[in-house]
Amino acid sequence: MTDKRNLVTITTIYQIMNTGANIIHKDPKKFVKKPNLSDYEKTYKEFTWKKAEKEYLDFFEDGTLNASYIAIDRHAIGKSASKNALLFESATGEKETYTYGQLKDLTNKFANVLDLHGVQKGDRVFIFLPTIPERLVVFFGILKLGAIAGTLFSAFMEMALMDRLLDSGAKVVVTNATLFPRIQKIWKDLPALEKVIIVERGSVDQPKGENLIYYKHEMEKASADFAIAHMQKEDLSYMLYTSGTTGKPKGVVHAHGDIVQAMVTTKFVLDVHEDDIYWCTADLGWVTGVVYGALGPFGLGATSVIFEGRFSPENWYKVLQDYQVTVWYTAPTAIRMLMGSPVSPKEYNLSNLRFLASVGEPLNPEAIWWGLEAFGLPFHDTWWQTEQGSITVTNYSVMDVRPGSMGKPLPGVIAAVIDEDGKEVPVGEEGHLALKPETIYSLMKQIWGNKEKFDSYFRNGWYLSGDKAFKDKDGYFWFVGRADDVIKTSGERVGPFEVESALVEHEDVIEAGVIGKPDELRGEIIKAFVVVKPGVEKNEETKKRIMAYVKQHLAGHAYPREIEFIDKLPKTRSGKIMRRLLKSRELGLPEGDTSTLEDY
Repeated sequence: MTDKRNLVTITTIYQIMNTGANIIHKDPKKFVKKPNLSDYEKTYKEFTWKKAEKEYLDFFEDGTLNASYIAIDRHAIGKSASKNALLFESATGEKETYTYGQLKDLTNKFANVLDLHGVQKGDRVFIFLPTIPERLVVFFGILKLGAIAGTLFSAFMEMALMDRLLDSGAKVVVTNATLFPRIQKIWKDLPALEKVIIVERGSVDQPKGENLIYYKHEMEKASADFAIAHMQKEDLSYMLYTSGTTGKPKGVVHAHGDIVQAMVTTKFVLDVHEDDIYWCTADLGWVTGVVYGALGPFGLGATSVIFEGRFSPENWYKVLQDYQVTVWYTAPTAIRMLMGSPVSPKEYNLSNLRFLASVGEPLNPEAIWWGLEAFGLPFHDTWWQTEQGSITVTNYSVMDVRPGSMGKPLPGVIAAVIDEDGKEVPVGEEGHLALKPETIYSLMKQIWGNKEKFDSYFRNGWYLSGDKAFKDKDGYFWFVGRADDVIKTSGERVGPFEVESALVEHEDVIEAGVIGKPDELRGEIIKAFVVVKPGVEKNEETKKRIMAYVKQHLAGHAYPREIEFIDKLPKTRSGKIMRRLLKSRELGLPEGDTSTLEDY
């Protein structure tokens, strides 16, 4: 467990203020680099999306645009063409570098390949590849043509692929020899799927068959000149599928103009400058990988790192060290695994790091304190959803951090905590976290083929997030839990997140997931599923110690009356703990869609 009282000695930039709640106070004068957002309150008052359009969008002469041109081509002019856009390290340690000029040529070539094989504006082309440079080349090439890019996790199996490719009417899939057999098994049941493009990297033996196209072969023949498609801001650019408690995954679709909010947030929230070395660890199959692994950083002309290898503390610390990463955006799951590892970041030279951020699941306060102790830097939690398309409520480089808080709304975005009738609730009172939809520039444009589902997000003039939260007197938002996750025990409402945060503060605990379990006496009791550190005994004595700790540090009614030790929590690949899956398994209920599970 981190001793917060001693952290003040670690750095002069951050100080711990004891004002009833621990606050990490910042001194911007001592920052290595002046933050892009230097005055939050002033910017929030003056910011408009109309001004942002003028600053961030490059329109063609006819008033149209293309997100791929904004992200790639405009940086491939003059001296900036030789600037490094992408630094890649393979699973076996090979390293490759791509400049903006090279990416322009490669994405043009791929757009020509698609055009040659009959892909047209609005067609759906899905990417089913590991974390390799071709993934980004293909993504931006699809956008250049005006087709819609769909992204898939490379861990998806046949059923998950079938759901997405059938629903979307995908015309082309880009994959490799290793993953192709999964597509091959379901191809006969996908009437819209005309062709599959095989990326040859990493495999000597390539599949043979009708309607198979070979990436390298086609790219060698393709021209590096391409007449990029002129698109309207509302024209569709990419789509990905998110899972719900029931039913099939839903296809969330975004537009070319959404790159504005991707760039604004990469600049204001992640504080990325043109000379930064930036690493977003998210997979392209997750919206964070699209928005903050592609659109945002490339839009700003930054240099990005991508790493194909598997997660391990040694691997990740080495990437941070070897590439001299300055800005790092990762997930709570990874942070907690690093916290639980005997490998210390202090064994590596990570002195170039200057800003850390997290996304996926609300970040427990203990992880923020650990970041300050381990790196001399706190992690900044960011909140948003696939449907929103970019960060909307967050912590900023220039702003004090209140560990456990979601932070404040993005300039341009109006957020509130409301009741069932759409009225804002008093400060400190729990309610529904909602946003004014017209203030979210990158808000989804549709749920593919499901208007009823799309319309269900909006009520009383608000976009409803499905999260419960409260706002403090200083305007910071605090996450309580998903609306259907909040536990009612002995007449009290308890958010699972606050219990999980207390659990992970215990020195034996790495991760925890909490649910409400039906109980005749109390209505519900709190049950915790706990992952403990290696070597910790999984016995009744350990359970009692953990229960007592939470009871002492949180509340007498808000401690887990049952604890079950498990080896791994069920999580999505974005890092969200699937509490509803824990509850379904506990109560013997249907599990719903599990296609985005981490180990599907």
